[in-house]
Amino acid sequence: MARRIVITSGKGGVGKTTVTAFLGAYLASKGKRVVLLDLDFGLNNLDVSVGVEDKVIYDIIDAVEGRCRVKQAIIDCAQKNLFVIPSCHTFSLGINAQSVKLLIEGLSSSFDFILIDCPAGIDSGFTRSISCANEAIVVVNPTLQSLRDADKVLTILKSYELDAVNLVVNRARRDLMRKGLTVNSKEIENILKTPILSTVYESDEILLSKNCCATKSRALKYFKKLAESVINNAQNARDYTSVYGGLFKEKK
Repeated sequence: MARRIVITSGKGGVGKTTVTAFLGAYLASKGKRVVLLDLDFGLNNLDVSVGVEDKVIYDIIDAVEGRCRVKQAIIDCAQKNLFVIPSCHTFSLGINAQSVKLLIEGLSSSFDFILIDCPAGIDSGFTRSISCANEAIVVVNPTLQSLRDADKVLTILKSYELDAVNLVVNRARRDLMRKGLTVNSKEIENILKTPILSTVYESDEILLSKNCCATKSRALKYFKKLAESVINNAQNARDYTSVYGGLFKEKK
């Protein structure tokens, strides 16, 4: 049965969809069958993040409302073992927690991971997405605004009794953390009292990557430790606040 992981955040713009896409791509590159489910209606762009925006014929609403079979809404991505069910810009009252949960349960036997891209905020879209998962990853940036919003989300997640709730620190800057100008990973873990799976550092390669499945995409390497932590159910809250040791020397 697939592990159903919702990827959420307290606020928009923290890189939630990017984390969903690249995590899925790296898991797939390791032989895991992964389907990405876009439940972010209105601001949906998961199909763009995996490079299939020109292949969308049916979406999740079509599948739920019976205009197509579920397998017709599943799109193969360029990365082997990676699939996506896209969303659309028009919300439907037929999309509720129960209908999405039934769709996910039908997929569970065919995949190792189902990654659910949750809309930002804590409204009905958040509730719908969380109720379909058994694990949650909260994406947070090392800013006080992001930490405050993430804290609100984590408080709500406690009531769902999920199997696991973890953090991913995204868009972190080693230099700023080292100088104490932003909170570092260990401080974030202590403030939010939630384990960190991994820290993804700011990178031009991620910013300039066309999509997570782009040929010879070097951005995938930044999600290696996150994918390994997810696979092994282990935390990896590395903290780069030590003095830089040179180009060919790792930080300790």
